[in-house]
Amino acid sequence: MPSDSGSPPPHMPRTDSPVFGPEHIAHILRLCVGAVCVGMLIWLLGDVLMVVFASVLCAVVLYGLSSILRRHIGLSHAWALSIVVLALLSSAALLVWNSGPSIVSEAIRLQEALRQQEMALRDTLQGSPTGQMILNYLPASLGGHHTGGDSGLANLGSRIAGSMTGILGSAFGAIGTLLVVLIAGLYFAMSPATYANGLLRLVPEERRPIIRQLLLRAGQTLWAGVAGQSLDMLVVGTLSGIGLWFIGVPLALALGVLAGMCNFIPYIGAIMGAVPALLLALSLGTRETIMVAVLYSVIQFFEGNVLAPLIQRHAVQMPPALTVLSQTLFGAILGFPGLIFASPLTAVLLAILDSLTKPLAETDRI
Repeated sequence: MPSDSGSPPPHMPRTDSPVFGPEHIAHILRLCVGAVCVGMLIWLLGDVLMVVFASVLCAVVLYGLSSILRRHIGLSHAWALSIVVLALLSSAALLVWNSGPSIVSEAIRLQEALRQQEMALRDTLQGSPTGQMILNYLPASLGGHHTGGDSGLANLGSRIAGSMTGILGSAFGAIGTLLVVLIAGLYFAMSPATYANGLLRLVPEERRPIIRQLLLRAGQTLWAGVAGQSLDMLVVGTLSGIGLWFIGVPLALALGVLAGMCNFIPYIGAIMGAVPALLLALSLGTRETIMVAVLYSVIQFFEGNVLAPLIQRHAVQMPPALTVLSQTLFGAILGFPGLIFASPLTAVLLAILDSLTKPLAETDRI
């Protein structure tokens, strides 16, 4: 029997109560104001924040390696960290002593060969109507004729290219920044609890347990991500160098090292590492160019479908679309350093959000 009271049936929601009350609106406003303030802080102090984040990343690597020694050998943290630092410094010194001149020579030859191939490719494009159309739409930072600043993509490319030019052109600035990152990272790794506890003192007492949990989760995420990506870079660089040497491409060692380093940047880094090899292969002939393209395609297929899933079982899993979008966002805001550190930054943010939010119930999933 229908009810005569005029109230809605039990299965229908009431519409007389507001969905968003004053407290919800105030909470949303606070979140918006906080997001705007954080965005302005990142925009104004982006370079400094990138140096701080790179130092923290360095500290996480040093602390993680020393933790492995402590766990297997039973040394104190100070001794384990000292052994790790001495081992890394000795390896770097040995590499510079034995292979330093050849590495510098390979890098110079690679730079000169790429410059010659770039000029030859531009001359080839200028000799055909299709090539001239490509050059007209290609940004000037990439060798084209387009100088307009209205396109957001062109603006992003110009900013990234400008950051790369600044980093490569100023040896003192790059070396000075690297020294600051290494020294600060070493101090962070020597006594991470000191800095973490100092940060916790700035937090209200009732919020300290959750912030402590978030700091620990962020550190574990960074260590897992860096360890997994380092293994990925080593495998990709080794396979690229061996494959290029087998094909007969000159400077195979330098190109393999470049491919491994670029692979620190997911997806975009694979393209960045393949372009120099393809440019050099063009000087050898069409057959070698096709073989190099096939080589890099096979390596990236293996990395994306075999190696990365194995690594992600113990590391950080990020959706591919989110990874690419985060690279675009951080690259636009922070320039080339933001593009490099986009993946670890996104991984930390995802880990923090995962700790702050409850999992979806089965009935709420799409």
